[in-house]
Amino acid sequence: MLQGKVILDLTWVLGGPFAGQLLAQLGAEVIKVEPVSGDYARSVPPVTETQDSPFFLSVNRGKRSVALDLKHPLGRQAFQDLVREADAVIYGFASDVPARLGLDHATLAAINPRIVVGQLIGLDDRGPYAGAPAFDLMLQAMSGLMSITGEAGGKPVRVGYQVADLAGGLYLALGVAAGLAQAQASGAGEAVQVSLFDAQMAMLTWQAQGYLQGGHVPRAAGARHGMIAPSDIYRTSDGRWIALAPTGEAFWRALCGAIGLPELAADPRYATPAARVANVDALTEALSGAIGARSAQQWLDIFEARRVPAALVLGVDEALAHPLAASRGMVEEVARPRDGETVRMLGNPFKFAGQPRLDYPPALGQDTAALLRAMAGYDDASLAALEAAGVIRTGAAAGAMQ
Repeated sequence: MLQGKVILDLTWVLGGPFAGQLLAQLGAEVIKVEPVSGDYARSVPPVTETQDSPFFLSVNRGKRSVALDLKHPLGRQAFQDLVREADAVIYGFASDVPARLGLDHATLAAINPRIVVGQLIGLDDRGPYAGAPAFDLMLQAMSGLMSITGEAGGKPVRVGYQVADLAGGLYLALGVAAGLAQAQASGAGEAVQVSLFDAQMAMLTWQAQGYLQGGHVPRAAGARHGMIAPSDIYRTSDGRWIALAPTGEAFWRALCGAIGLPELAADPRYATPAARVANVDALTEALSGAIGARSAQQWLDIFEARRVPAALVLGVDEALAHPLAASRGMVEEVARPRDGETVRMLGNPFKFAGQPRLDYPPALGQDTAALLRAMAGYDDASLAALEAAGVIRTGAAAGAMQ
């Protein structure tokens, strides 16, 4: 996969670091380049003497940390020395910052012609939106996502996690991986830019395409699918919710038989996919009455036996404890370096031969000295002078995560 590739990750907070962690999960060596004060995410609560920020931990596994002051000429020189030996650089600065700090692709390509530069921006790099702030909630609002999330007729609702930031990170990682493939084939690097706004617009897929082809404006419909019926959640007798998605005629007939209403399959109102969508309110009422007669576990047993596509709506705690999460290696135990304490963390979604097992996220600046020595040839005197000037921070000074 990306073994042997070195990525300099200048991103911070969530979306960009998520991209860096994805690249690490694909096998790259990812070096987190932080200001000497550290990534702001390190301080996002809860943080105590015995617990590091879950926010920071969630997107920085498997990285090494170099702490540099890129606003200082000597800090920029140190970074450029690392660029000579790197394969890619990713960052999420405001659009005018890269050129000002000498981090734009043209400047870095003059140092290393095969460098790939991945830039994550909020809205645009030109015009009136170039300098506008762009936070996850704003992006969910501006992209139309919030207008199709929530109950029909209710107020707009944000997706439960920071989907705008994380989707931007996914696109950034994919773009950088493609750039690395091109650079390996041609010897020439590439500049890849991802806007959080663009990423959210792209994720609208069929809802946007339907409207662009003359369809209705999509609206929120709760858990109900806009083009497939039935595809919704239904309350059981014990107060749990079950998601049913019997897409296709075979699954639809299996559902009708499983709930003891085989006649629904032959009812003209529900006999075709289009008819079921047109009569979805009546269909929902019929299914809700049937599902409400039994407990969630009773229905799960029945649906499993009949191969009906169904799932219990789980809490985050239940999902993390699900046997499938263990089977897929999506919850791992990782040792915290400073005390050996075991911390449970999310696993790697990429499965491939030679898949890396990522270490605990790095302490601030823990690898500064080692990497400047190994990649740029700095000696002890040079490192000591830079540290004394406040240009770098090393592991010796950093100590713990903060």
